[in-house]
Amino acid sequence: MASASSTNIEWLSTKQASDRLGVTLRTLYRLIDDGQLPAYKIGRVIRLKADELDAFIESARIKPGTLEHLYPDAASRG
Repeated sequence: MASASSTNIEWLSTKQASDRLGVTLRTLYRLIDDGQLPAYKIGRVIRLKADELDAFIESARIKPGTLEHLYPDAASRG
Protein backbone atom coordinates (compact mmCIF):
# COMPACT_ATOMS: atom_id res chain seq x y z
CA MET A 1 0.00 0.00 0.00
CA ALA A 2 1.31 3.46 -0.90
CA SER A 3 2.02 5.90 1.87
CA ALA A 4 -0.25 8.92 2.26
CA SER A 5 2.53 11.31 1.27
CA SER A 6 3.14 9.57 -2.06
CA THR A 7 -0.54 9.70 -3.02
CA ASN A 8 -1.14 13.35 -2.13
CA ILE A 9 -1.56 15.40 -5.28
CA GLU A 10 -0.89 19.11 -5.21
CA TRP A 11 -3.54 20.56 -7.51
CA LEU A 12 -3.17 24.00 -9.04
CA SER A 13 -5.89 26.19 -10.47
CA THR A 14 -5.35 27.57 -13.96
CA LYS A 15 -4.63 30.97 -12.41
CA GLN A 16 -1.99 29.49 -10.10
CA ALA A 17 -0.44 27.55 -12.98
CA SER A 18 -0.34 30.56 -15.31
CA ASP A 19 1.22 32.68 -12.56
CA ARG A 20 3.82 29.98 -11.88
CA LEU A 21 4.71 29.85 -15.60
CA GLY A 22 4.56 33.63 -15.98
CA VAL A 23 2.12 33.41 -18.89
CA THR A 24 -1.43 34.57 -19.52
CA LEU A 25 -4.41 32.28 -19.00
CA ARG A 26 -4.89 32.30 -22.77
CA THR A 27 -1.36 30.93 -23.28
CA LEU A 28 -1.92 28.31 -20.59
CA TYR A 29 -5.14 27.14 -22.25
CA ARG A 30 -3.31 26.93 -25.59
CA LEU A 31 -0.56 24.79 -24.04
CA ILE A 32 -3.24 22.50 -22.60
CA ASP A 33 -5.24 22.36 -25.83
CA ASP A 34 -2.10 21.64 -27.89
CA GLY A 35 -1.33 18.68 -25.62
CA GLN A 36 1.91 20.17 -24.33
CA LEU A 37 0.67 20.44 -20.76
CA PRO A 38 -1.57 17.85 -19.07
CA ALA A 39 -4.66 19.14 -17.29
CA TYR A 40 -7.75 17.62 -15.72
CA LYS A 41 -11.37 18.67 -15.72
CA ILE A 42 -12.80 18.03 -12.29
CA GLY A 43 -16.43 18.95 -12.23
CA ARG A 44 -16.61 22.34 -13.88
CA VAL A 45 -13.04 23.42 -13.19
CA ILE A 46 -9.68 22.70 -14.80
CA ARG A 47 -6.83 21.67 -12.53
CA LEU A 48 -3.18 20.88 -13.12
CA LYS A 49 -0.82 18.72 -11.08
CA ALA A 50 2.07 20.72 -9.64
CA ASP A 51 4.61 17.96 -10.37
CA GLU A 52 3.50 17.75 -14.02
CA LEU A 53 3.79 21.53 -14.33
CA ASP A 54 7.30 21.35 -12.86
CA ALA A 55 8.20 18.60 -15.37
CA PHE A 56 6.88 20.79 -18.21
CA ILE A 57 9.03 23.68 -16.98
CA GLU A 58 12.14 21.46 -16.91
CA SER A 59 11.39 20.10 -20.40
CA ALA A 60 11.28 23.68 -21.72
CA ARG A 61 14.81 24.38 -20.54
CA ILE A 62 16.95 25.88 -23.30
CA LYS A 63 20.08 23.96 -24.23
CA PRO A 64 23.21 26.11 -24.49
CA GLY A 65 24.20 26.95 -28.05
CA THR A 66 20.70 26.68 -29.52
CA LEU A 67 19.83 30.38 -29.71
CA GLU A 68 22.42 31.66 -32.19
CA HIS A 69 19.68 32.17 -34.77
CA LEU A 70 18.29 34.92 -32.53
CA TYR A 71 21.44 37.01 -32.67
CA PRO A 72 23.05 36.35 -36.08
CA ASP A 73 25.14 39.57 -36.01
CA ALA A 74 27.02 38.41 -32.91
CA ALA A 75 28.18 35.23 -34.66
CA SER A 76 29.69 37.20 -37.56
CA ARG A 77 31.56 39.57 -35.20
CA GLY A 78 33.28 36.79 -33.26
